[in-house]
Amino acid sequence: MSTQVVEQRNLPIEHHGLGRFSAGVADMFALAQRNLISLVRVPQLLVFSTIQPIIFVLLFRYVFGGAVQGSLPPGVPYVEYLMPGVFVQTATFGALGSAIGLATDVKSGLLERFRSLPMARSAVLTGRTLGDLGRNVFVTILMLIVGFLVGFRILTPAWEATCGVLLLLFFGYMLSWIFATVGLWTGDPETAQAAAFPILAPLVFASSAFVPVSSMPSWLQGFAEHQPVSVTASAVRGLLIGQIPGVASTSWYVIQSLFWCVGLIAIFAPLAVRRYRTKV
Repeated sequence: MSTQVVEQRNLPIEHHGLGRFSAGVADMFALAQRNLISLVRVPQLLVFSTIQPIIFVLLFRYVFGGAVQGSLPPGVPYVEYLMPGVFVQTATFGALGSAIGLATDVKSGLLERFRSLPMARSAVLTGRTLGDLGRNVFVTILMLIVGFLVGFRILTPAWEATCGVLLLLFFGYMLSWIFATVGLWTGDPETAQAAAFPILAPLVFASSAFVPVSSMPSWLQGFAEHQPVSVTASAVRGLLIGQIPGVASTSWYVIQSLFWCVGLIAIFAPLAVRRYRTKV
């Protein structure tokens, strides 16, 4: 074997002449595309994931809306209060797909095959979360359309409403890392779904997504006011419909939401990477 061949074997793997960073980015987008293609090939996954939030909209808008309206400040229609909370709830429940998808890949042995390929290991997790972000963009647009059909209107300037949508997507991206960790730790889709529910239920239903925190028992209000779903729902609500009388300023909720998102990504992204390295 010639010296030239030996030297070539010792060179780092590159994708068509790209550097390692560029190759890693290319791998990430390739896997994100793979996750999005799976939604196209199995559209039932996307359909059923959007049916649930639509049912929540119809249920709270037309069944519980009259009862909740009395607890809102005067001049704030319930549909305007409800829809930003539904947007956040949709992103929260949608993140469950990260746990189920990664747990399925672990159980099927697909992650082991990924590790045998000349690709960046980080691309498996970043591609999954990026694909979930792309799905959230589509679902958010769909839910905005549903909201307009039931009477919701954006009342703030375009730049402010855009910041609200971006914050919502960032929140969903953060949740993808949390549930990616859950999926890797469980390694089974049924177990991942069961393990996620005790996390999702208190965050969504003990929050300001559907009803004001002031209507809850006093012992629950402290948790409900400051947990990530509540502060994000309040921040998105303020950015889409404006400041609601009697609540903290929108900027304060935005700061809290960003703090939660950045802090939780800083915790769960390393946990997910560590578990991926030891799991497969």
